[in-house]
Amino acid sequence: MYYLSMQGFREDGDSGEASFKRVFSAGGVIYRSVNDGFEVALVSRGRVWCLPKGLIEQGETAEETALREVKEETGLDGVLIGKIGEISYNFFSGRRFFKTVHFYLFRHVGGSVEAHDSEVDSAKWFPISGAPQVLTYVNEKKIMAKALEMLRGAGKV
Repeated sequence: MYYLSMQGFREDGDSGEASFKRVFSAGGVIYRSVNDGFEVALVSRGRVWCLPKGLIEQGETAEETALREVKEETGLDGVLIGKIGEISYNFFSGRRFFKTVHFYLFRHVGGSVEAHDSEVDSAKWFPISGAPQVLTYVNEKKIMAKALEMLRGAGKV
Protein backbone atom coordinates (compact mmCIF):
# COMPACT_ATOMS: atom_id res chain seq x y z
CA MET A 1 0.00 0.00 0.00
CA TYR A 2 1.19 3.52 -0.75
CA TYR A 3 1.05 6.49 1.56
CA LEU A 4 1.50 10.20 1.05
CA SER A 5 4.12 11.75 3.30
CA MET A 6 5.56 15.22 3.54
CA GLN A 7 8.23 14.01 1.10
CA GLY A 8 5.73 12.45 -1.33
CA PHE A 9 4.38 8.93 -1.77
CA ARG A 10 6.01 6.07 0.10
CA GLU A 11 5.13 2.44 0.67
CA ASP A 12 3.78 1.19 3.98
CA GLY A 13 6.68 0.06 6.13
CA ASP A 14 9.15 2.58 4.70
CA SER A 15 10.68 4.84 7.28
CA GLY A 16 9.95 8.50 7.02
CA GLU A 17 8.65 11.48 8.86
CA ALA A 18 4.99 12.23 9.47
CA SER A 19 3.08 10.18 6.91
CA PHE A 20 -0.48 10.25 5.64
CA LYS A 21 -2.50 7.28 4.50
CA ARG A 22 -4.11 8.22 1.18
CA VAL A 23 -7.70 7.03 0.73
CA PHE A 24 -10.20 7.44 -2.10
CA SER A 25 -13.97 7.68 -1.84
CA ALA A 26 -16.86 8.49 -4.12
CA GLY A 27 -20.37 9.79 -3.62
CA GLY A 28 -23.14 11.65 -5.25
CA VAL A 29 -25.81 14.27 -5.47
CA ILE A 30 -29.11 12.63 -6.40
CA TYR A 31 -31.93 14.91 -7.53
CA ARG A 32 -35.59 14.65 -8.48
CA SER A 33 -38.07 16.99 -10.16
CA VAL A 34 -40.77 18.36 -7.87
CA ASN A 35 -43.37 20.82 -9.11
CA ASP A 36 -41.34 23.64 -10.71
CA GLY A 37 -38.01 22.79 -9.09
CA PHE A 38 -35.65 20.12 -7.80
CA GLU A 39 -34.93 18.35 -4.56
CA VAL A 40 -31.73 16.57 -3.50
CA ALA A 41 -31.30 13.79 -0.97
CA LEU A 42 -28.95 14.40 1.96
CA VAL A 43 -27.98 12.06 4.80
CA SER A 44 -27.36 12.70 8.47
CA ARG A 45 -24.95 11.16 10.92
CA GLY A 46 -25.88 12.64 14.26
CA ARG A 47 -26.15 16.39 13.78
CA VAL A 48 -24.00 16.34 10.63
CA TRP A 49 -25.82 16.60 7.28
CA CYS A 50 -23.74 15.53 4.30
CA LEU A 51 -23.71 13.95 0.86
CA PRO A 52 -23.74 10.15 0.59
CA LYS A 53 -20.22 8.81 0.05
CA GLY A 54 -17.94 5.91 0.88
CA LEU A 55 -14.64 4.20 0.21
CA ILE A 56 -13.91 2.85 -3.25
CA GLU A 57 -13.66 -0.91 -2.91
CA GLN A 58 -11.12 -3.03 -4.76
CA GLY A 59 -12.27 -3.66 -8.33
CA GLU A 60 -14.80 -0.79 -8.30
CA THR A 61 -14.66 2.35 -10.37
CA ALA A 62 -15.39 5.69 -8.72
CA GLU A 63 -18.71 5.83 -10.63
CA GLU A 64 -19.73 2.36 -9.37
CA THR A 65 -18.84 3.32 -5.80
CA ALA A 66 -20.84 6.55 -6.03
CA LEU A 67 -23.91 4.70 -7.32
CA ARG A 68 -23.58 2.01 -4.62
CA GLU A 69 -23.11 4.54 -1.82
CA VAL A 70 -26.05 6.67 -2.97
CA LYS A 71 -28.23 3.53 -2.98
CA GLU A 72 -27.01 2.27 0.40
CA GLU A 73 -27.10 5.56 2.28
CA THR A 74 -30.22 7.13 0.76
CA GLY A 75 -32.23 4.08 -0.36
CA LEU A 76 -32.53 5.69 -3.80
CA ASP A 77 -31.74 4.47 -7.31
CA GLY A 78 -30.23 6.88 -9.79
CA VAL A 79 -28.96 7.25 -13.32
CA LEU A 80 -25.51 8.80 -13.76
CA ILE A 81 -25.61 12.25 -15.37
CA GLY A 82 -21.93 13.20 -15.01
CA LYS A 83 -19.01 13.98 -12.73
CA ILE A 84 -19.42 17.05 -10.55
CA GLY A 85 -15.87 17.27 -9.24
CA GLU A 86 -13.74 16.16 -6.35
CA ILE A 87 -12.66 17.39 -2.95
CA SER A 88 -9.61 16.54 -0.85
CA TYR A 89 -8.99 16.97 2.83
CA ASN A 90 -6.96 15.69 5.78
CA PHE A 91 -8.36 14.09 8.90
CA PHE A 92 -7.12 12.15 11.91
CA SER A 93 -8.53 8.83 13.08
CA GLY A 94 -5.78 7.09 15.00
CA ARG A 95 -3.39 8.34 12.32
CA ARG A 96 -3.38 11.02 9.62
CA PHE A 97 -5.33 10.48 6.41
CA PHE A 98 -5.42 12.38 3.14
CA LYS A 99 -8.76 11.70 1.46
CA THR A 100 -10.00 12.47 -2.04
CA VAL A 101 -13.74 12.13 -2.72
CA HIS A 102 -15.10 12.04 -6.30
CA PHE A 103 -18.69 13.28 -6.63
CA TYR A 104 -21.22 12.49 -9.38
CA LEU A 105 -24.66 13.80 -10.29
CA PHE A 106 -27.51 11.27 -10.46
CA ARG A 107 -31.13 11.61 -11.58
CA HIS A 108 -33.53 9.80 -9.24
CA VAL A 109 -35.38 6.88 -10.87
CA GLY A 110 -36.70 4.92 -7.87
CA GLY A 111 -36.40 3.86 -4.27
CA SER A 112 -37.31 5.57 -1.03
CA VAL A 113 -35.31 7.54 1.55
CA GLU A 114 -37.00 5.34 4.16
CA ALA A 115 -34.90 2.43 2.82
CA HIS A 116 -31.51 3.91 3.82
CA ASP A 117 -29.01 1.63 5.55
CA SER A 118 -27.78 1.77 9.14
CA GLU A 119 -24.62 3.73 8.25
CA VAL A 120 -26.70 6.91 8.42
CA ASP A 121 -29.27 8.10 10.91
CA SER A 122 -31.60 9.49 8.28
CA ALA A 123 -31.97 10.40 4.63
CA LYS A 124 -34.23 13.24 3.55
CA TRP A 125 -35.18 15.28 0.47
CA PHE A 126 -34.42 19.02 0.52
CA PRO A 127 -35.10 21.76 -2.04
CA ILE A 128 -31.89 22.15 -4.05
CA SER A 129 -31.84 25.88 -3.34
CA GLY A 130 -31.77 25.25 0.42
CA ALA A 131 -29.41 22.27 0.47
CA PRO A 132 -26.20 24.30 0.83
CA GLN A 133 -27.55 25.82 4.04
CA VAL A 134 -28.31 22.33 5.43
CA LEU A 135 -24.97 20.75 4.54
CA THR A 136 -22.41 20.83 7.36
CA TYR A 137 -19.16 20.78 5.37
CA VAL A 138 -18.05 23.78 3.30
CA ASN A 139 -16.44 21.63 0.60
CA GLU A 140 -19.72 19.71 0.12
CA LYS A 141 -21.60 23.02 -0.15
CA LYS A 142 -19.28 23.81 -3.08
CA ILE A 143 -20.05 20.42 -4.68
CA MET A 144 -23.77 21.18 -4.32
CA ALA A 145 -23.28 24.57 -6.01
CA LYS A 146 -21.48 22.84 -8.91
CA ALA A 147 -24.34 20.30 -9.19
CA LEU A 148 -26.81 23.17 -9.45
CA GLU A 149 -24.62 24.76 -12.17
CA MET A 150 -24.65 21.46 -14.07
CA LEU A 151 -28.45 21.32 -13.92
CA ARG A 152 -28.74 24.94 -15.04
CA GLY A 153 -26.25 24.32 -17.88
CA ALA A 154 -28.32 21.37 -19.06
CA GLY A 155 -31.44 23.55 -19.05
CA LYS A 156 -32.95 21.55 -16.19
CA VAL A 157 -33.27 24.53 -13.83
